[in-house]
Amino acid sequence: MKKPLLAVGMMLLLFIAVTQSVWAFSDTKDHPNDAKISELQKLGILTGSSGGKDAFQPNGKLTYAAGISMIVKGLNLNLDGINFFKEPKVTDSFPNMKDDAWYADAFIIAAMNDLDIPRETKANAEMTREQFAHHLIQALLSKGDYAFVDMYAVLQDEKDVNPDYMGSVQKLLITGIAKLDAKHNFYPKTLITRGDAAGWLYDTISFVKDTPAQPPIVDPAPSPFFDMNLSVKPVNADVNEVTVSAQAPNPGYGIRIASISFEGDQAIIHVAPIYPEKGKFFAQVITTVKAVTYVSSSLKPVLGETGAGSPPNPGSAVSGSTGIIGSDGDSQR
Repeated sequence: MKKPLLAVGMMLLLFIAVTQSVWAFSDTKDHPNDAKISELQKLGILTGSSGGKDAFQPNGKLTYAAGISMIVKGLNLNLDGINFFKEPKVTDSFPNMKDDAWYADAFIIAAMNDLDIPRETKANAEMTREQFAHHLIQALLSKGDYAFVDMYAVLQDEKDVNPDYMGSVQKLLITGIAKLDAKHNFYPKTLITRGDAAGWLYDTISFVKDTPAQPPIVDPAPSPFFDMNLSVKPVNADVNEVTVSAQAPNPGYGIRIASISFEGDQAIIHVAPIYPEKGKFFAQVITTVKAVTYVSSSLKPVLGETGAGSPPNPGSAVSGSTGIIGSDGDSQR
């Protein structure tokens, strides 16, 4: 009786070993993102470098066809809720591509979900780090409205970043999905490797899974602030301290930095009110409220929209502040 049981056990171990080897790419074992690549492969998001083969080529360059397909499949983008008067074709949005190509559906979905891919893009064009970062973050934003930490990552090679992509690069860095190297460089124009792209994609999927999207604000109340001002003070050669001040109806109000967006050489600072705590009453005395943030000295701070905000939790501060990262960034892998 023991021999049949032993044989069954051996067969089971052999089956497990064979099954694991089926899932594993043959060339990712020593790559820093090996585990993430393996998980994406098991989910059917990644295939081999030549469409199903066992080699992934993690150090190889990433084409637009492969990169956009990864993003669309990984974040489960689709055409749900979109009505068409005629069947969409990839050449409607990207005339340099082919309607019958394997990547066509992914690019149609990407176009309809506003991944901001240039119309003249070719499928076999190789993607840079900033390009993949931008399209990845645009895909993330299409999944919902997420609250990002109000920080600004200082890049030593900031001048090399396409201004149109800076907002996406910043979001990728402050979420920890991408990291600067020991010298605080991002290398935006460097071609991204397939392995690094897979690592960013895996962490973005995890971010969506672990981070609840913010509910949309419906019919926001008008801002309670007036006489809003912005002042700038140098901290050092690279960083400026930016203070937003405003007049509020009473001392119960506060102000916070809601978000910072980037347009050309401008850092557009959006603020939102912090409302008085429910159940507390304040003398109706005009009060100055302030919030502080830090931006690169290469950018011009300007005031953006003022959101309606929401009532604070007990203990919320009356003034808001944010931080800056980049002085001790982790090395990229």
